[in-house]
Amino acid sequence: MKKTLAFLVTVLLLSSCGSTTKKLQQGNYDAVVDKTVKKLIRKPDAADAAEMDRAYRMANDRDLERIKFLKMENNPDNYDEIFSRFNMLKERQRKVRTVTPLTVEGKTYSYQYVDYDAEMIAAKKKAADFFYNNGKGLLENALQKEDYRDAYYHLMKASEYSGGQFENIDGLIYDARMKGISRVIVEVNNQSPLQLPPMVEEDLISFDTRGLGNEWVEYHFKHVDENATYDYAVFVKLLSIMVSPDDVKDTDQVFTKNISTGFDYVLDANGNVMRDTAGNDIKVQKFKEITCTMIETRQFKSVEIRGEVEILSMNPDRLIQKEPFGASNQFEHISARSIGDEGALTEEALAKTQQEKIPFPSDVDMVLMCTETIKPAIRNAIYANRQFIK
Repeated sequence: MKKTLAFLVTVLLLSSCGSTTKKLQQGNYDAVVDKTVKKLIRKPDAADAAEMDRAYRMANDRDLERIKFLKMENNPDNYDEIFSRFNMLKERQRKVRTVTPLTVEGKTYSYQYVDYDAEMIAAKKKAADFFYNNGKGLLENALQKEDYRDAYYHLMKASEYSGGQFENIDGLIYDARMKGISRVIVEVNNQSPLQLPPMVEEDLISFDTRGLGNEWVEYHFKHVDENATYDYAVFVKLLSIMVSPDDVKDTDQVFTKNISTGFDYVLDANGNVMRDTAGNDIKVQKFKEITCTMIETRQFKSVEIRGEVEILSMNPDRLIQKEPFGASNQFEHISARSIGDEGALTEEALAKTQQEKIPFPSDVDMVLMCTETIKPAIRNAIYANRQFIK
């Protein structure tokens, strides 16, 4: 048992060392620093300290060499990465300082503190200037939606790095955002003879648009402004709405039952009441048949809607996709009335007589019953073609 336990501990230690060694070989130095620092906080260990020291130095050398190259290249676009690299150096230093100076097995691990703030501030300012000038230029010379979106991202970066210090940057960001959005108008086009109230048409397209596009796609279900322009249109065409007439059918069913009405004494030939061997009067039960007719009324009405979803690009004006949809629903109500003695009815039949006829839903009400079926179909049609709306 002791040998097995010792073997398992050895395997775990080798596995742990192998894990960090592999990360070092892959150049994943920060993962090694994170792991070894956490272990050293719990318990000082020579192997972990050596791994941390190696990963820390290699990571710093890599970042400093990269910063040196980026500075020599003298490209304004590089200052975003220069700031990021200095930020990694500072954060890595902060982590290692939580366990150093550290002495294990006679060896001391200690690193000279380096103040990266001045370099970070300089890089941050140059990055902010670059993103601001680039974003402003993109906005002024934009030719298509993608240009405005690029301008928006650059200006957002400039605002982040500068803390919003540039004049009118919020207005420029808003302008880029508004001009970069693709707007989609969703409308119902009823081509059937049945005219629907506006509220029904509005309900038909009141579905959740989350997940139908990216952050640059905006859906409108009514024209918010006469001067608003749309990049795409989704037309929900109602090609046919077939509502059946109100249908009423009566069916009759007769129920019979024998019920007890009391009893008679059994008389002998002399007219005397007969008795059994125990001396008791002999009696026979009397029955009579009762009858009840149940008239069952079935009210029925159905609706079937057929249509298609058309997705169009408005500039240029072209049909992107067409998706058919359909839905149907039924109204059915059972009621009954009785003629005769209800005592002859079964429990089920008696329950039906407690139901009364109700008014038929209107044709518009029947359409409303279908909207909850149609709405997912419309949404699914848009979702299936969302790659075309961008």
